[in-house]
Amino acid sequence: MSSEDWKLYGFAPVPRDPDILFKDHPTASGPSPKQDPFIADDFPLPDSPLVREVRAFAQKELDEQTFNHSNRVFVYGSALVKTHFPEWKYHETPTAVETYALSCLLHDIGTAEKFLATTHMSFEFKGAIVARDLILSLGGPESEADSVCDAIIRHQDIFVKGGNITMVGQILQLATILDNVGLRANLIHPRLIETTTAKFPRKGWSEHFARVIEKELTLKPWCHTTTFEVPNWKTGVQSNFATDVRGNEVMRPFD
Repeated sequence: MSSEDWKLYGFAPVPRDPDILFKDHPTASGPSPKQDPFIADDFPLPDSPLVREVRAFAQKELDEQTFNHSNRVFVYGSALVKTHFPEWKYHETPTAVETYALSCLLHDIGTAEKFLATTHMSFEFKGAIVARDLILSLGGPESEADSVCDAIIRHQDIFVKGGNITMVGQILQLATILDNVGLRANLIHPRLIETTTAKFPRKGWSEHFARVIEKELTLKPWCHTTTFEVPNWKTGVQSNFATDVRGNEVMRPFD
């Protein structure tokens, strides 16, 4: 492990808890946060051989709704960090952008038909292993594969308050929860949402993902997704997480 790799692949530690991250933030706190007028085309995926191969794998294994969600997450996260965290130097570090792109494309790979019902593992953990193995098999750097793996494992650790997370992991968390339930959508411009959902249509993503949540809960009542549920959640109890996803009012006009 190179002592300098963390600088290249998005390992910089940032606060895990968004309430800490955004507390008294100069552009993201208050009733009228900054909204740069970006559009989806401002944030294309990196055109590297590794990203192209991973994109092709994701498009083959994921259904259309999940593949489009993965692309929207890349756009929203890239815009969030450019507007509100320029000090992270994300956009000035091509390897970090590539690492985030790979994380986005593969963060839900564990929900693919090929993987979800073929393991007892929670989808994030299985998906992280699949992602790491894939990147290494394609000749990607081990540190980049590790960063992607770490981000995917933790991308649903929404209720962890203490400590830190990697920069790439935090961007992934913020962008996925924005697309899934509309949280902190006021940190990006409405035009970005309009152009991103036009380029990567939701096609009923809220209902689609809610059903994926319910499927995993039924298959694996021990899974990590149960952290969104009431303590000692039992099969048959309505899922809080699925309800929140279905209740995404911000994205309802685009579903």
